[in-house]
Amino acid sequence: MYAVIEMGGKQYRVEPEQILYVEKTGFEKGSEIDIKNILLLEKDNKVSFGKPILENVSIKAKILDDVRAPKIVGFKYKSKKNYRRRWGHRQNLQKIQITAITA
Repeated sequence: MYAVIEMGGKQYRVEPEQILYVEKTGFEKGSEIDIKNILLLEKDNKVSFGKPILENVSIKAKILDDVRAPKIVGFKYKSKKNYRRRWGHRQNLQKIQITAITA
């Protein structure tokens, strides 16, 4: 059994007991959450599609930790003009574990 969910503007394929990193949700570390934006569900080799989301299906997840992604470094310059800009960014993420898919 697996499902496709939407969190933080991105889509993820999830299975029970899977650990994944998603955009920061605003929930506290250690809390249980219900995910309602389920786009697709596969159960017993039958696939159900949502229009746009599935009703009567929920996914339970537990927030394990708050982490930060690796640093992305950007650099831009203009030749012969002595113009150089270097910048960096680290995205805030949350490590979550899918505990159950109920349909």
